[in-house]
Parts: sequence; structure tokens; C-alpha cells
Amino acid sequence: MVFSFYGARLIQVQGIDPKSLADLAAAEGAVSVTLPAARGDIVDRNGVKLAGSVQGKMVVADPSLSAQDAPEIATILAEELDLDYAKTLALLRGRTEGSRFEYLARRVPSTQATDTLAKLDEAGYDGVFLEDEPLRDYPGGDVAANLVGMVGTDEPLSGFELTFDKLLSGVDGKATWQSSSSKGVRIPLRESTLKEPKNGQTLSLTIDQDLQWFTQNVLAQTVQQYGAESGAAIVMDPRTGQILALADAPTFDPNKPDEARREDMGSRAISDVYEPGSVAKVLTAASLIDAGKTTPRQRFKVPGQLDRQDRPIGDWWDHGTLRYTLTGIIARSSNIGTVLAADAFSPSELVGYLRKFGLGKRTDIGVRGESGGILESGDTMTSQTKDRVTFGQSMSVNLVQMGSALSTIANDGVRVSPSIVSGTATTDEGKEVGSDLSTSERVVSAKAARDTALMMEKVLDPEDGVAKVAQVQGYRVAGKTGTAQRASEECRCYDGSVTVSFGGFAPADDARLTVYVVVHDPKSVRSGGAVAGPAFSRIMGYALKRYGIAPTGTKPSDLPIEW
Repeated sequence: MVFSFYGARLIQVQGIDPKSLADLAAAEGAVSVTLPAARGDIVDRNGVKLAGSVQGKMVVADPSLSAQDAPEIATILAEELDLDYAKTLALLRGRTEGSRFEYLARRVPSTQATDTLAKLDEAGYDGVFLEDEPLRDYPGGDVAANLVGMVGTDEPLSGFELTFDKLLSGVDGKATWQSSSSKGVRIPLRESTLKEPKNGQTLSLTIDQDLQWFTQNVLAQTVQQYGAESGAAIVMDPRTGQILALADAPTFDPNKPDEARREDMGSRAISDVYEPGSVAKVLTAASLIDAGKTTPRQRFKVPGQLDRQDRPIGDWWDHGTLRYTLTGIIARSSNIGTVLAADAFSPSELVGYLRKFGLGKRTDIGVRGESGGILESGDTMTSQTKDRVTFGQSMSVNLVQMGSALSTIANDGVRVSPSIVSGTATTDEGKEVGSDLSTSERVVSAKAARDTALMMEKVLDPEDGVAKVAQVQGYRVAGKTGTAQRASEECRCYDGSVTVSFGGFAPADDARLTVYVVVHDPKSVRSGGAVAGPAFSRIMGYALKRYGIAPTGTKPSDLPIEW
């Protein structure tokens, strides 16, 4: 009877249903593992790595082996890898009956993972093993973190890591094999499948890491020194439109995601808009000169107060009637003088020029969360609003827009659309961006741009100007201060705080670099020249030396400011 039973079973196994039984046995011993693709690097203009992948490990468990000693193993893992004990215990016992594979920890530094496994082996515990998994690393810490962003355990969280995730992430592979009962190792000569991962591509930026680091540090020191809410700064090549540095303060270190504040995980330089204040006066002046409405030497009588329809317009200092040229209006930063000069423009004419400078529309350089700012249509703009727009109020911009507008004057009146991605790259939304796609448009004549640069030089003049602290020793520098009231979302009014700034280019007569620094809500000092001017000087001085740009050796502007 016994032999008859085994004989019948043998016929079933070998003759009637061999395949289904073999598949069942294979499934019980099968292990399937995702093979993560190596994420592409993010590099600066010189190929220096801003974000890259280093060797890491995933810690996994075979619950059929680990369940018996689950409490003891969970204790060691919680201590060594800072894992939650209760969750780890549940995974070691298996989330489902018969489970042979559970993730315990992802993207663990290789040394830390290896040391932890050694402790488990030393204690005699089975069922936990390691698999290779790339770990995201940011060698420069917070350098360009506002742009690069960071990756979490399973997904990108911010910045270019998120915007270009498809390009960077590649395609994961998969491996399946038959395992023995000992730690899930492969059984030789048994069936296995392997789909190799396809690694991600490299994303190249126009940023210069060293210049970015210096700019960030100067900006952070300035924000801290004056008790400001935040700040931003940009360095551009006006001839190509390429952004060499784009800094924010405060920022964060993507290697320490637990310490990052949500409001710091992005670029305020592109997402936060503000009223630019007097820096915008140079755009008004360049436009008027281009249209043949005025010249740098035109004479104006500037009263101490200008009464307009809805409210009087004043200057930042009390004065009687002054005899200024247009150059003097720019050098001394007179709101009243700017409004008087701009009376030659209709609202539509002014707005038409400002839009050509790039204001009122997004730059679309590929940085997430961009706000295009506000510039009212000339058809609906009142004369009162036009008055305020001429000196940079009742309008809003982001930092890159204004940096690009200043670069247009620096580049003899030709605006080259800004870029921060080198070459070309496609965002996850399907938009192609990059320096290879930059376009050029003449905004004002070369003569109008050069005349404006000569007037801007007088802003830094030690006798005639208001911002001699922004000078760069040995160089001719063209610049402009800015101080603007800030609008509050709560009261929908000006709340008494200010945004201060300084922007310009050098050498003034052969511009190679544009620098623009903005500081929001400084507490101790509220002047663009005093707060942002020294930061501009340090950043511009460093950049000129870094790129070996020599002084031109020509004589500075001698335009008169008074008559």
C-alpha cells in the first residue's frame, strides 16, 4: 500500500503536472530585485560636479530567514542606521505571508551599511543582506543648492533634480534569480533574468562653481550684517546672456535634508518678485534717449516736490529747486527729475520699451516656480501709474529679469535672452531650454546704451554720485542704486519696509560682466548704495580678476550733472 501511494505521486509529479509544480517550487525560491540606474550628474560650466552619485547600499531582508531573530536584528538596525524600530521589526517578519524580500533602508552610505552587516554577522543573525544602490551626493554642500535642489529617498524634491528628473534618472533595471535557503544567494545554474539599468544623462549648467560660492558668501554676509529678511544676486555675461552665478540667502545644504526649511528649497531670485526702485531709472533714460526725446546733457529744473493728480512725488532727500542735467538726475537718483524727463513718453511708449527689455514676462530659463512679475498694459495705464513706473514702483520684477535688462545696456543695447542650462536640455514638461536656444533683439541703439553707461558711471563718482562704495579699484564701473517700498500681502499696501539694490557692469566702456545684488527688508540701513553697493563691489572685483579681465585704461565719464 505504501509503495502504491508513492508510485501514484511519482506519476503525478513527473507525468501529469510537472510544469505547474516546478513553477510553484521556483516561485517559492525566487528573488526579484530592482537595479537602480545611476542618476546623471549635474555639473557647472567647467565640468565640476554639483550633484552626483556615489556608491551606496540598500539594506534588504529575507523574512523567511530574519523573522526568528527579528527583535534582536531590529534593535541593531535601529541603532546603526537610525531606523524606526517598530517598522523595521514588521518588515523583518514580512508584510505578507511567505514574503522573501523586504526593503529595510535605501541609499545608505556604503561604509555604514557594510559595518552594520558585519555586526549582524558577528552576532550570528541571518536574513539581512546588501545590494548596490547609487547614493546622491552634493560635493559643494549649499553651493548652488537653490538651483540644483535635492533628491529624497524615492523621488526628487526640488530644483533641477525635479525639473529634469526624466533626463537625470535614467531607467531602472531588474534582476530575478532562484535562491537557496541561505541569505537569498543565487543558486548556480538555475534560471535567472537580468535587465541592465540605463543610467541617466549629465545636466550641464552655465554656473561657475567658484564664482557661485563667492557670490553666495558675500550675499549671506550682507543679509546677516543688516538683519535682512533675504537677498539674491546674479552675475551674467552680457554678451551671451549666460548666468555665471545666481545666489540666494538664506539657502540650504542638500546633504542635510532634515535641516532644510521648505521656504529655502528654491530660488527666490526667480520666484520672488519685488518693485525694483531706482535701478529702473536707467531703463527709462535709455528708452528716452533711443526715442530721441532727450540727451544726457539736457537741462531740467527739479523742484523739491512735484504735485501730480493723485499724490505729490518727492525725492529721497529734501531740497529746493535744482538745476540738473539728465546725467545729474541719474547720478543723484532723483524721482522728480525722472518723471519730468519721462513726460515726453506716453504710457504705451514707456511700456513698449520696458517689455523689450524683458520686463513683465517670464524668462523661462528652466528654474522652477518663476513669476513673471507685473507690468500693466500701456493701454490701461494711468498717467499717475506711469509716473511711478518710470522710477521703478507700481511694477514688479524678478532678479533675472532685471539682471538681463541691465545686461542689455551693457551689451550696446542688444538683449540676449538669459540662460542657465549649457547647451540644451528638456524639462519633464517637455520644454527645451538652454544657451544654444538664446535669441538676440536690439532694444535701444548702441549710442543710447553707451550714453546711458556714461551717465551710470557718475553714480559711482566720488564727488558727483551717491554710491562711491560700489567702486572697483582700477576699473571704470557703470552702476545704479535702488531703494523701493515693499508691498504687503496682508494689508495690500506699502508696509514701511524696503528692498534695496545695486546693479551695474564693468568695464563701463567695454562691458564683460553684469552684477546685480538685491536685499529685502534690511533693518539697520535702508540705502541701496550703502547695503548692496559694497556687496556689488566685492563680487564684481572677484569676477573681473577670476576671468582675467583687465582695466581698459580709458578716462571715465566727464558728463556734467548740473547747469
